[in-house]
Amino acid sequence: MPRPSGSASPVPAVPEEPGLTELSPGVSAFIQPDGGWCLNNAGVVTDGEATLLVDTAATERRARLLARRIAESGAPAPRTVVNTHHHGDHTYGNAVFAPAATIVGHAACRSELLAAGHQLEAVWPETDFGDIVLTPPSLTYTDELTLYVGDIEARLIHPGVAHTRGDTVVWLPGRRTVFTGDLIFHGGTPFVFMGSLAGSLRALELLRSLDATTVVPGHGPVTGPEVYDTVERYLRYVDELARRSHAAGLSPLEAATGADLGPFAELAESERLVANLHRAYAELEGAEPGAPLDVRAGFADMTVLNGGVPAACHA
Repeated sequence: MPRPSGSASPVPAVPEEPGLTELSPGVSAFIQPDGGWCLNNAGVVTDGEATLLVDTAATERRARLLARRIAESGAPAPRTVVNTHHHGDHTYGNAVFAPAATIVGHAACRSELLAAGHQLEAVWPETDFGDIVLTPPSLTYTDELTLYVGDIEARLIHPGVAHTRGDTVVWLPGRRTVFTGDLIFHGGTPFVFMGSLAGSLRALELLRSLDATTVVPGHGPVTGPEVYDTVERYLRYVDELARRSHAAGLSPLEAATGADLGPFAELAESERLVANLHRAYAELEGAEPGAPLDVRAGFADMTVLNGGVPAACHA
């Protein structure tokens, strides 16, 4: 099957036992190489008395590994879990930490999680996700919410519709550290199919305004604010390609098949281009940000572009 010019090479083998990376005293990141499909990052904030966890994991096994890594670090078990959005790789492990921990998220994170159900099994039915009990946020907010872990301030900020309708940025101003969720992929292709292309560009301006020095993306290694420039350039490429191709009467798949990725060939999961074009086309046709699209059609086009089901879920 055709793929865009310069599409990513096959996904390499993934380490099975990721650990915590300390970013500053009491603040760590759980980084799951290589950050591909289902391999999300999480964050741990603790003062030694209480612990806040940012996101969980795609499988019961990896969520239990995350819980074990927290215990091994000497931190108490999380009392609070913040979900940056509803996708299963960030929420399937919630039940491992609840009910001892309160699950917190944007109001749309809760509603989207409940509506989506067992979303990952639909794409990767052969993956052993374990005993997944869908556990949506029981505490929700709409614009902004501030939590404290001892004297560490954690601001939860809704950037508007961007990666999804219910995104949350977790900003630690005292540490100049931000957990972006999937607003940012580092080394991977951004994915706006369930959110908004225009909204994702606006979210980058919000992230820049925070002036973080440490950026923990939803997928990929910890980085600095320079990653925002890479994501913006890609999103503007998608916008320009969508405008040109839509005006020419091409379908998203036709546009993606003939696209030259140029410098973005280095990003993994290049098949996401066609899904992003579905969203861009919808916005050009007047759809509201986050308006539901045909998920089956979007993933079917990604499968065609990829020459098979998008890379295996390694979780």
